Amino acid sequence: METQPHSRLGPFLALTFIYFLVGFLSTVNGQFQGPLQSAFLSDAGALKNTFITLIPFFFFLAYLVNGNIASRWINRYGYKTTLVRGLLFMVLGLAVFFLSAWFTVQFGDLRTTIAGASIPYGYFIFLAGSYAMGTSATVLQVVINPYVTSYELKGTQPVQRLNIVCAVNSFGTTIAPFFVTGILFAGLPMESVHVRQLMLPLLILGVLIALVTLMTKRLYLPNIRDTTTGEGEKLERSIWSFRHLTLGVIAIFFYVGAEVSVGINVNLHALELSNSDEPLLFLGSSNLVVWGVDLGIPALLASLYWGGLMVGRIVSSWLNHISPRVQLTVATSAAAILTLVAIYTHNLWVLVSIGLFHSVMWGCIFTLATVGLKKYTAKASGIFMMGVFGGAVFPFLQGALTDALGSWRWSWMLVFLCELVMLAYALAGSRVRKEDLLEGTD
Repeated sequence: METQPHSRLGPFLALTFIYFLVGFLSTVNGQFQGPLQSAFLSDAGALKNTFITLIPFFFFLAYLVNGNIASRWINRYGYKTTLVRGLLFMVLGLAVFFLSAWFTVQFGDLRTTIAGASIPYGYFIFLAGSYAMGTSATVLQVVINPYVTSYELKGTQPVQRLNIVCAVNSFGTTIAPFFVTGILFAGLPMESVHVRQLMLPLLILGVLIALVTLMTKRLYLPNIRDTTTGEGEKLERSIWSFRHLTLGVIAIFFYVGAEVSVGINVNLHALELSNSDEPLLFLGSSNLVVWGVDLGIPALLASLYWGGLMVGRIVSSWLNHISPRVQLTVATSAAAILTLVAIYTHNLWVLVSIGLFHSVMWGCIFTLATVGLKKYTAKASGIFMMGVFGGAVFPFLQGALTDALGSWRWSWMLVFLCELVMLAYALAGSRVRKEDLLEGTD
């Protein structure tokens, strides 16, 4: 394996930009829930929340299915080829989204009935696109996470580098909600949204990502020694034998469940409030009109949440003297307290503030889970991505729980549970046992 020259900033910047695309398009996928609940599921009745959360379910299902596949690609073909494959899946996902919109426009009367809910076939095509987008995000993250933690840059620690790229990723997630409401659907009220509006923007995005893919093929991206196995080399130990990694996968399962639940379901809760006697207000108004376009308070809530992740990651990228374990302990404790406050006061503005504390959790958990793994790192990254399946499970459970309870309010206790599990990992599960230290590891 080739070792990178540490003085080169180019590969790090290129991967940071691609991570921005992952964050932006992942959140666009999730933010489709509100508009498409009207466009696709107007006849879904009491199960509309359950069915709409299938969008993130299929997206994050890809992490469970494909995480280990991506790590095998790295070991066999290298980081660069695997990166290009991930971008190709992104192009495929956007193409399937376009096909879903076209099919629904042309054959909108083709429907099926499930548990009394009438669902157009075009919605199932959209779910296939969501799975393809999730596959892209899986492959790209399996490449980028271990690469930036191992790609040494002077004056930085692994958790700092990961928080830097995550901060840029969060910038993409921050602007995505307004992209959906303000550009894709042109500020129209939710009840006026039609899937026809998706076609041109998705076609343009697909062409742009195809161009990025072609540019990436020409990118200088050296492999990194001691993070992968050589050709024909077998690993002596099971990847699951490292306790701090195994528990880290569990912690990331609950982390992504909490992160995604807030990020994509808070706007559905806001929509519920907008149809009640106590609508959510911003500066005394129930609308957010900018230059004549109603961007929507639900989109503002989502952007504030993802923006909190961005701000927190920028701040944490300068915390080179505070260990990941301490950062994770403080962040999970604060997030748990704020979640309880938000539930008991029924205040969504408090709820989205936990984004500031969710910001450091991904970088801290990944760094703690992969300490000292050396040649097991690439495989560990793929295993780690399987834990991201929590982003499929918890939003779906929350949607089903909301339909059962008749309100989103108490369903946020699932997020509180997730914070407690991550706190336990910070305090105990992340500690590395002596038997898990490989030769040459301090």
